[in-house]
Amino acid sequence: MKATAAHHERIAKMTFASVYPHYITKVEKKGRTIEELHQVIEWLTGYDDHKIQELIESKVTFKTFFQEAELNENAPLIKGVICGYRIEEIEEPLTQQVRFLDKLVDELARGRKMEKILRKE
Repeated sequence: MKATAAHHERIAKMTFASVYPHYITKVEKKGRTIEELHQVIEWLTGYDDHKIQELIESKVTFKTFFQEAELNENAPLIKGVICGYRIEEIEEPLTQQVRFLDKLVDELARGRKMEKILRKE
């Protein structure tokens, strides 16, 4: 599936605060915890619990969310299909980063072991 410029723009303008409750619902429905969700977010972005809460309250866009993040050097190891897109083939860096996060949350919800979710070389 090929993403359009409008698709990329829509993702960039979406706020982290609008998506975060969906992440919580998804992982809790499958028996995982907010602490585990935050562990996954921190692994990818470097944001601790306090910073995550600050970003939610500030209603930052995904563009700002990822501009300020220190992306984990192993993030490119995240591969597979999410929302109909093969992550490693997404050319727009921001869209790819958002899909990295979506994929990690999805793996958490599916019961994958944390050591496999938090990839290492």
